Amino acid sequence: MNMQILDYEIAFTPLIPQQLLLILALIALAFTTLALWRRLPGWALRGLALCLVLGALAQPVIRQEDREYLSNIVFVVVDKTESQSVDIRPEQIAQGVAALRAEIGTLEGFETRLVEVENDPGVADDGSMMLGALAKAASEVATNRIAGALLVTDGQIHDAPALDSFPAPVHVLLTGQKTDWDRRLVITNAPAFAIVGEPVTLQLRVEDQGAVPAAVQGMAHLSISVDGGPAQEFDVETGRQFELPLTLPHGGANVLQFTVRTEAGELTDRNNAAVLSINGVRDRLRVLLVSGEPHAGERTWRNLLKSDSAVDLVHFTILRSPDKQDGVPVRELSLIAFPTRELFLEKIDEFDLIIFDRYRRRGILPNRYMQNVADYVRRGGAVLVASGPAFGGTESIARTPLNSILPAAPTARVIEKGFVPRISDLGQRHPVTESLDDFAPRPVAEDGTPGWGRWLRLIETVAPEGQTVMTGADDKPLLVLDRVDEGRIAMLMSDHAWLWSRGFEGGGPQLELLRRLAHWTMKEPELEEERLSGTVEGDAITVTRRSLTQEQADITVTGPDGSARPLETSEVSPGRWVGRFKGEENGLYRLSDGDMEAVVAIGPTAPREFEQTMADLSRLQPVMAATGGGSLRLEDYATPQLRQVREGRTAAGRGWLGVTPRNAYIATDIRQTPALPAWLLLVLVAGVMVAAWRWEGR
Repeated sequence: MNMQILDYEIAFTPLIPQQLLLILALIALAFTTLALWRRLPGWALRGLALCLVLGALAQPVIRQEDREYLSNIVFVVVDKTESQSVDIRPEQIAQGVAALRAEIGTLEGFETRLVEVENDPGVADDGSMMLGALAKAASEVATNRIAGALLVTDGQIHDAPALDSFPAPVHVLLTGQKTDWDRRLVITNAPAFAIVGEPVTLQLRVEDQGAVPAAVQGMAHLSISVDGGPAQEFDVETGRQFELPLTLPHGGANVLQFTVRTEAGELTDRNNAAVLSINGVRDRLRVLLVSGEPHAGERTWRNLLKSDSAVDLVHFTILRSPDKQDGVPVRELSLIAFPTRELFLEKIDEFDLIIFDRYRRRGILPNRYMQNVADYVRRGGAVLVASGPAFGGTESIARTPLNSILPAAPTARVIEKGFVPRISDLGQRHPVTESLDDFAPRPVAEDGTPGWGRWLRLIETVAPEGQTVMTGADDKPLLVLDRVDEGRIAMLMSDHAWLWSRGFEGGGPQLELLRRLAHWTMKEPELEEERLSGTVEGDAITVTRRSLTQEQADITVTGPDGSARPLETSEVSPGRWVGRFKGEENGLYRLSDGDMEAVVAIGPTAPREFEQTMADLSRLQPVMAATGGGSLRLEDYATPQLRQVREGRTAAGRGWLGVTPRNAYIATDIRQTPALPAWLLLVLVAGVMVAAWRWEGR
């Protein structure tokens, strides 16, 4: 609002330099003083004449300005960050801002500048940057127009140093209610890595804030789940840090979700959950490799396992069967005895994987031991069978109690001819063999033949119960995978994988295939056939659903505010569906397809905005004290009263807040008129001098 007002003032525009005018004034003063001292008649008139001459030289003018008075600006800074979206605070903000604008509108010459502060979705955890927003808005207008600032907030700001000074009072209108209370979960210490199977200790604390009802004081209900699995329930004491021992179930990323039950009356449940991703590291992967006889591919297995420094390999090769009679005394043999009882009865559960490489029945491992191996798999162990020609004969391990867990049975036929291993349709979707063509030395041929070398032997099997992911000669099963209760078993129906490592006909990805096989049997999450996972990059979330089925995955995304929405996915490769969406706010996002669940988090699961949710003035007190501002609770004063106060006076009182009128203006036109015309000055000077002469003549 602008007002046009005329203003007058007397100014001087000397005809001579000011220094010379000052010298003449001193000379005139000296002569007048001398005349007074000598008591000369007419000294006063002569002094007056000199003053009139000096006045004429100073040339007084009447300056006339056309002034356009500018409006006084009052900043209304509204906190619309996430913490202001809980309970009745949005209604309080809407009503309070409307009342303030109406009040400012009744003050003549005042103008409202509304500044809304929201969380920046591009910043992981920026908090409430109110004072920085006020400083930025104030820098865009002249300082002499700022009459005050009104902050509508809960007081939980995170940029207190951003406002060094302010030329007018800064007031706070506090949202929230005196009866507010909230409970939050705080993870004070958690490792980034932990050893699989060994306890890891986390430090947690459940905090209560505000006016906590007596019915829920003291105890909280905590649930913990790993990778979206069944939750473990605990009752913990609030306000006290406690240690929680957990054991990671697998290697790789273990996503731990902690949730404190939401009680009635809490401000928000956004700070009742937390998600941690702890990378599980296997201390020493213990692998037992039993080679039934020396052969060309035996070193392939050994090189693969020994190349990984985290693998603790126990390898036995049976060189001399018990029934062999060659006349050599046992004491002269340099080989150690096979500790069968110790390995297969007493310490079998210490191994993560058992590999039978061309093993045949020779009486070394009796049926009791093989039965123990089958039980070991059912309890969660893993077995990999690399078959040789003996697998189809009378010495086959398929004729032992191990047969109860084998996914395929031999027919006694050994196919001795060259063939190129092919990935089956199911294998194109299975993580063990998907994209294995990318590791081939040559691209796939036009007829679909993979670009790797042939194998020359296949043990025929029938009625596979598991998943046939690779086929060999005559489209017979080559690689079969299966789950048995809690464990896993893999069968490779050939002992010629070593031909790839030797570069036969170009070779092939033998090490990659065997590495995936070993890690699949050891339940690495990245090689799970059925898996729902999410990755976060900034505020973009990519959801991946892996499945062996042909059906499109229907994903439901539940946001931090509890709202659910469907997510469209598209099949980017066989067995892999991908969907993407943008997270609109920081916090925990839950993913579900009906069978599996996963969780991802943008920023911290309990954002900075929800660390402290109680309305509090402590962080704004220094700013109010420095500017003379005050505060009111919107709960008590839904319509704050504004008053005009002079600068330096008290700017707040009971139920009212003050703004300072600044009277800023701009001059649109300036006109100057001589105070006395020149002829009038001449007449006055002449008249005074004549009067002085006449006075002396008397």
